[in-house]
Amino acid sequence: MKKSILFFTLCFSVLAFGQNKPNILIIHTDDLGYHDLSFTGSQLYDTPSIDKLAKEAVSFTNAYSSYPRCTPSRYAMLTGTYPVNENKGWLGGIPKEKNFIKQFNNAGYNTSYVGKWHIGNGDSAPDKFGFSHIYAAGEAGGIASRHYPFNITVKGKKGKYIVPNVQEDGKEGDYASDLLTNATIKFIKNTPKDKPFLAVLAYYAVHTPIEAKPKDEARNKEQLKNIDFGNTPEYIKEGEGRRKMRQDDAAYAGMVENVDENVGRILQTLKDLGIDENTIIVFSSDHGGLSNDGNKNERHLATTNLPLKAGKGHLYEGGIRVPLFIKWTKELKPKVDDKSIVIGMDIFPTLLDLAIDKKVDGIDGESYAKVLKGKDCWEDRTVFWISKKARPHSTGDSKAAVVRSGDYKLMQFLGTDKVEVYNLIKDIGEENDVSKSNPKKTAELLTLLKDWKKAYLIPEKLKITNPNKQKGKNNKNKKKK
Repeated sequence: MKKSILFFTLCFSVLAFGQNKPNILIIHTDDLGYHDLSFTGSQLYDTPSIDKLAKEAVSFTNAYSSYPRCTPSRYAMLTGTYPVNENKGWLGGIPKEKNFIKQFNNAGYNTSYVGKWHIGNGDSAPDKFGFSHIYAAGEAGGIASRHYPFNITVKGKKGKYIVPNVQEDGKEGDYASDLLTNATIKFIKNTPKDKPFLAVLAYYAVHTPIEAKPKDEARNKEQLKNIDFGNTPEYIKEGEGRRKMRQDDAAYAGMVENVDENVGRILQTLKDLGIDENTIIVFSSDHGGLSNDGNKNERHLATTNLPLKAGKGHLYEGGIRVPLFIKWTKELKPKVDDKSIVIGMDIFPTLLDLAIDKKVDGIDGESYAKVLKGKDCWEDRTVFWISKKARPHSTGDSKAAVVRSGDYKLMQFLGTDKVEVYNLIKDIGEENDVSKSNPKKTAELLTLLKDWKKAYLIPEKLKITNPNKQKGKNNKNKKKK
């Protein structure tokens, strides 16, 4: 009899422990700039659901992407490392003890990835990386059309890479972001109540193509009639091309607002299920908004990141500063953290620390759990970026390496003697280069950057692609010779 009671007690304790672990929902947007929300200052984009989430969360004003383009920034987020390879890396080569998703699986989590993956296939596909549920995730970096049948453009051309699931599941009139949200909601509802979940919802929005639902675009066209842009020009010359200076695209506004509507749907689902208070909700973006074009031709620019400088592709603030809100009603008090410097590669170390009190060694990202709880402040932190794969023809950016340390940021333009230094606290728009007026700070930052490059730009960190594929490629080249 005593053994039966003990067995029942142990089973109940395990069940209760499983229930007490927080659920995790990561909402990751594509190309959404820091100022593409009404919470962060947009006059056109109305985002009441995301605004409400931000006000109930710890929101960061000094949050950064690890790279100004999607693939390396996503790789950095999932691996907790600097994306110095500037490529997909090799997720399949990450040992299980450094794989965050497998750590959550081992802790009893039901894991899901819905939406844009774009960081590898084969042994680097989302299921091989550890996610037990996958939907609409594959090689595609974008979707051919936001409207059904999704994988065919409005001009009738087939997309370069096919987004799985959506065409089969959709019907006439369906919109892509709605289907991704449906899939995540279904996953959450189907997760057993005694099992915590980790769900990543990675929208293909608001990346190109810029296509909104007709009603959303029409509403924003009307709203634009009441917005006065004053003397602000539509474009200015910047980098190798132009920078857009106005948020005046009704279709793009409609796309942002559809994301907001879907965020509202999924947050309501959590509330209806009674699990909202013990769910850690993370909302962010992979990098800044598409505001710049290059010297090859003029392209359809979606938004402006004003007052931040430049946008997607650039290592100025408009390219790397992103919105970041983290809500956990049960444990975190809402606040605006306008001092701490955090970066995309910190997200999973932080979640692992918060949810299961575990750390992964040998990575670059750090847990800011204490920052979230108000027990620490990271205002003096030092972080780095490097972009050797610039795209002057498409987004107008140049090869550069960057260090931010405390209030100051240094940009070193590779292959030239050009260096720029900005005090971001006084000059968020990066208009006043103080590299010459403050030589001591310039020298200090250059030393930090030099030491980082010496430690990180080394073969074992740069050559992280699948060696089997590399071997096959070399053999192929030998045959050609």
